[in-house]
Amino acid sequence: MASTRLTADARTQALAALEASVSPSAELDVLVIGGGVTGAGIALDAVTRGLSTAVVEAQDWAQGTSSRSSKLVHGGLRYLQMLDFELVHEALTERDLLLRDLAPHLVRPVPFLYPLEHRVWERAYVGAGILMYDVLATLTPGRRPMPFHRHLSKNQMEAKFPDLAHDAAVGAVQYWDASVDDARLVATLIRTAASYGAHAASRTQVVSLTQGATGAVNGAVVVDLETGKEITVRARSVINATGVWTEETEALAGSEGGLRVLASKGVHIVVPRERIRGNAGLILQTEKSVLFVIPWSRYWIIGTTDTPWSLDPTHPVATSADIDYVLDHANAVLAHPLTREDIIGTYAGLRPLLQPGTKAGTSSAKVSREHTVASPTPGLTVIAGGKLTTYRIMAKDAVDFAIGQRSAALPSITHQIPLTGAVGLRAVQRQARTWGKRFGWTPPLLDHLLHRYGANLAEIVELCDADPTLAAPLEHAPAYLRAEAHYAVSHEGALHLEDVLAHRTRLVYEIVDRGTEAAAEVASVVAPLLGWDASDEEREVRAWQARIEAERHAEESPDDEAAEQARLATPDVAAMQPLRN
Repeated sequence: MASTRLTADARTQALAALEASVSPSAELDVLVIGGGVTGAGIALDAVTRGLSTAVVEAQDWAQGTSSRSSKLVHGGLRYLQMLDFELVHEALTERDLLLRDLAPHLVRPVPFLYPLEHRVWERAYVGAGILMYDVLATLTPGRRPMPFHRHLSKNQMEAKFPDLAHDAAVGAVQYWDASVDDARLVATLIRTAASYGAHAASRTQVVSLTQGATGAVNGAVVVDLETGKEITVRARSVINATGVWTEETEALAGSEGGLRVLASKGVHIVVPRERIRGNAGLILQTEKSVLFVIPWSRYWIIGTTDTPWSLDPTHPVATSADIDYVLDHANAVLAHPLTREDIIGTYAGLRPLLQPGTKAGTSSAKVSREHTVASPTPGLTVIAGGKLTTYRIMAKDAVDFAIGQRSAALPSITHQIPLTGAVGLRAVQRQARTWGKRFGWTPPLLDHLLHRYGANLAEIVELCDADPTLAAPLEHAPAYLRAEAHYAVSHEGALHLEDVLAHRTRLVYEIVDRGTEAAAEVASVVAPLLGWDASDEEREVRAWQARIEAERHAEESPDDEAAEQARLATPDVAAMQPLRN
């Protein structure tokens, strides 16, 4: 295996491999377009089959939908209402596989309460559904990592969640699902794929798809957004995993066929953990969707909305109306209502909703309830739909489809591939107490580090041993170490300050100032690693401050159009290029 370190130099080497692929002897087997959870999963699936693989992303890893989810790894309780038992079983199998084997450091069990408004019929109805949820999970081979559900009286429910309004429910059913830092999951998938030899290049945009004499797609033209250099790539199979950009990417092949994807905006708010007294999450039915109140690290994440989005998919933001909607529905069941002053952050993501059917001209397709894989033109595979929990199944389906009959000889093995940080986790958990004493790290800080890095915490310790100043917390964001900012660049592929503040850490919505005060210190830590001088540091800090100011203005806007104008007032750190056929 290669190193799991993602660095600027590793990115340069990946771009060199892309450039060399025009030689027949160096042609890639698979080029993956899109660096969200689906694309990252595809890259890992393909490379572990022994296929030469590259994955490119126009922005930072997980910068789109895959860093803006509800942070849940779950079976999809609502699908039981549709009697879709197969889909729920599949998702629960993937949930438990992540918890047990693939990413036990990143994915953690979370208890949820389903409040009941009626004593008899609703308890029987909801209880039967959640019993089926648990039964479907037990059909998964191996040790069950989750407790079974249990019924709670009103007094038991109030003990679990003291801040649930006294008249909101007569009792509850407690069941279990799991949570994850979505952006960290994606970064970990990319690092794991790279450790097996995949070439990974962020800030690298596909601007056109190339086609041979027969019309089959045989590669792409990409632009390194850091330098402006254009590179032609050759690949036997190209897989489009671009989510809400699916149709835009398909169009580069000049085909009339393909998948249709509509974007739906989901908004979440973040409030401090101490603001709501509760030891479990809540799941609530609303007139439009499901509202979750999710315990996540030192915070509660509350959401979500479900509204059509037809604007630029790059920077969806929460509007004033979105925030009011979430607050109103949460306050309907909370004993002590939240106000805007309680909110320390917001975020908005776009769900890529797969539309029924495919466009005329699509030669073939594999369809599930959640996702579809199709080939609008030879050489190009497109996957759309799905959800975070089932990324591995989506990846398997996409690679199987792309390589066709070869999949029988090269089956997927990702169910047996732990992600980086999983191997050796138990040993590192025991060693962590010694490291904590050495550096003065508190038990909550150690828990934070183990949850983020797992066995790779040993690499953080190496950095701190080499430079003890890195063992100190950030002055204006003490939940994070200076070493974590360093590690984001030296091991996790961050190229800009916003990559560190928004995706490797989550300071963009974890503290009231959204990382603006910590920005200068973080920039000073990463500057030597990225070759920045004083003017580069200043420019990166100003860019972050401008982004946060623009997002705050957007949150005061009444609708999506006004919010988008406010957000687009600040330019991207690496501007995307216009696409061309």
